[in-house]
Amino acid sequence: MAKKSPSFSGNPALVCLGAAIRATRKAKGLSQEALAELADIDRSYMGGIERGEHNLAIMNLLKIADALGMKASSLLDETGG
Repeated sequence: MAKKSPSFSGNPALVCLGAAIRATRKAKGLSQEALAELADIDRSYMGGIERGEHNLAIMNLLKIADALGMKASSLLDETGG
């Protein structure tokens, strides 16, 4: 029997991280599409990240932070965790 992969959608930590990414993106005047392009991430995947639907890999977090001109640790600090 195949193992079912865990669902991370709605996880409070991911929702907070996604909200921090969205708020920072908007504060910098970037569209979701522009940030996705700068970070070399698919736009629909970026939308899922911002909604807390994806358990993003550390490399994607680093690419997003770099595209926003900040350290990944700063984004994590904004989650309050």
